[in-house]
Amino acid sequence: MMYELLKPVLFQLDPEQVHELVMKALRASSMSKTMLELIGQICKPKDERLKVKLWNLEFPNAIGLAAGFDKNALALPVWEALGFGFAEIGSVTALGQSGNPKPRLFRLPEDKAIINRMGFNNDGASVVAARLELWRHSHGTLKIPLGINLGKSKVTPLEDAPQDYLSSLNKLWEHGHYFVLNVSSPNTPNLRELQDREKLEVLLETVMGFANTQENKKPVLLKVAPDLSFAQLDEILLLLEKHKLSGIIATNTTLAREGLKTQIDEAGGLSGAPLKQKSFEVLKHLNTQLNGKLPIISVGGISSGDDVQQRLDAGASLVQIYSGWIFEGPLMLKYMARELLKNRA
Repeated sequence: MMYELLKPVLFQLDPEQVHELVMKALRASSMSKTMLELIGQICKPKDERLKVKLWNLEFPNAIGLAAGFDKNALALPVWEALGFGFAEIGSVTALGQSGNPKPRLFRLPEDKAIINRMGFNNDGASVVAARLELWRHSHGTLKIPLGINLGKSKVTPLEDAPQDYLSSLNKLWEHGHYFVLNVSSPNTPNLRELQDREKLEVLLETVMGFANTQENKKPVLLKVAPDLSFAQLDEILLLLEKHKLSGIIATNTTLAREGLKTQIDEAGGLSGAPLKQKSFEVLKHLNTQLNGKLPIISVGGISSGDDVQQRLDAGASLVQIYSGWIFEGPLMLKYMARELLKNRA
């Protein structure tokens, strides 16, 4: 109820400014054991029936925070207190970068959607790795699995992308529970070309050549766009199996604008409710093709426990949320958990 009262005020402000204010508050909360306990008491679902085991990791529940919210690993402990079963930071690039010119983030309240063209603004792999190392020494290990989403530095030519991703992976390897190769953001020029068979083959061969030689094995996943054809997805799946990746995340934001109520002409990736059906259709296709051979993390338009259950029933091992959390507020995870448990009763 408090969030519903605050939301009209927050939504009058610039979206990126609000995001920065929220991140400052969450970061401050992360530094206070008292605040974390209070947030956890209010927001966190607690039920053993929600637990999920995957990749030898235990997730308190199947609902994770998608990449893009905590790009620089600034507020790690608060995500567990808010009820997330896992959190994914990033996208992190090998080189720190400021991202695209502002404005670059737009709310569409009538559609419960967001358009962003942030452009992988982040501190860079070295800085994020140092931050994670300092956090681990100061506070110990996190209570939930941490994913690290990797993108390509904007200044790196496409032909050098494999080494760019490898540089980030090498610096961050000891800090993440799993890693994601983001080749599907629409906001870095030509990045989506890395989903083409020949370019993706080189990238996966380079990255997995490193990952497979590490003594401490960790899952590496690929994040794909919702705008690919089923034939393109099938080609990607063959490469994932060939190079022994551990899973796929479907999907990133879309360039499509069909069916929007809001009249807006802004470039960037669209997320939220309008992506729901498209991401669900991609999930169903992937599940049919994979037949259980690789785990799928489903993301796109998920805003209720019923949505989560629908994705799990359709073959997802885990789900992620981002836009829905912005529109529904901090108690979203608790409400989702209640619906999930009700469906299983």
